[in-house]
Amino acid sequence: MTLESHRPFIEDLYRELHAHPELSHREHRTAGRMAELLREAGFEVHEHVGGTGVVGVLRRGTGPTVLVRADMDGLPVVEAEQVPYRSTQTDEWEGQTVGVMHACGHDTHMATLQGALRILVEQDDWSGTLVAVLQPAEETIDGAKGMQDDLRRILPDGIDVALGQHVMPGAAGTVSLAAGPVMAASDHLIVTVHGRGGHGSQPEATVDPIVLAASIVVRLQTVVSRTVAPFEQAVVTVGTFHAGTKQNIIPESARFEINIRTFDEGVRARVIAAIERIVQGECEASGAPRPATIERGSTAPLTDNDPQATALVAAAFDEAFGAQHLELRPLLGSEDFSDLPATWGAPYVYWMYGGFDPQLVAEATERGTLAASVPSNHSPTFIPVMQPTLDTATTAMVAAARAFLAR
Repeated sequence: MTLESHRPFIEDLYRELHAHPELSHREHRTAGRMAELLREAGFEVHEHVGGTGVVGVLRRGTGPTVLVRADMDGLPVVEAEQVPYRSTQTDEWEGQTVGVMHACGHDTHMATLQGALRILVEQDDWSGTLVAVLQPAEETIDGAKGMQDDLRRILPDGIDVALGQHVMPGAAGTVSLAAGPVMAASDHLIVTVHGRGGHGSQPEATVDPIVLAASIVVRLQTVVSRTVAPFEQAVVTVGTFHAGTKQNIIPESARFEINIRTFDEGVRARVIAAIERIVQGECEASGAPRPATIERGSTAPLTDNDPQATALVAAAFDEAFGAQHLELRPLLGSEDFSDLPATWGAPYVYWMYGGFDPQLVAEATERGTLAASVPSNHSPTFIPVMQPTLDTATTAMVAAARAFLAR
């Protein structure tokens, strides 16, 4: 059997999954469907792994244990009307009714993984153990870590390598790979500054936390430009700001949240230290009654491809894709995929594949309008072209797995 014979199954599954997204930790229908398909393919299936996760194990003689992963969760995004298989799903999210959409392409990850597994099962020239992980809650960056205890129980002898991939706003038909850091670590700080409230007509009797917090937000814009060297990379973003209840009341406090992206542990420590120094320094300068409260929120690990394992996958991609195999530039987005191989301290390889019309991407790149012309992940218009996107991702996963499975 060939990719062509499995293409209708992969495309139909993609349409089905795209139309029925589920939010993080609520992937019940999706998980059930993934488990059903793994059983059909002959895998030993484990459900409710770390919550809604699914693991399939196929043992075929001696050889390496290769873990292949796809994430399952959608996002609280209302999908734009572009395709007949559009999602109309809704759910509750942070007290609101929201639309739900596979706005990050996890539907392509699942459909092509299931297709790749079927192709691998039908090939009789390899041996080893193939482990399929359908992971929940990648978007909340806690799904992989939540599976670790159960994975140790299911696979007490560990794995030899883990493989994962992600669709991006690049040209369909291309795959991009590099050794070393390819996706940033992410940190989340929640800052509360404390003032002294009062009447809006008497600011001299108060310590205004809004002015204090606003000063901090502006000053934080200097962290990267004045703390991080030009040849290093970091991003500091203030994504939320909450204060006050009424226009003539100066509140007691203000709260804002900071997102930090880095590729290097030294840079990460330096950036966080600078943020804490600026926050507390501005509080002291403003006469705040007490220091700010700084809480740590969610974190995402650095995605750092193992050089030796990446070299094997790169050779397989050269053979499968030729000139369509590109060098991956490090991305400041974050992933929790590496928490899966971290369960056993195993090496891993993570790559990207394009999902949009190659001519559109080429013209936008030439004009310098790629960000505006091609939908980005998490956008309501992030709907990859079906082909050659699905064929490419399926081929990539088969080629990468075969690079390790014993012949």
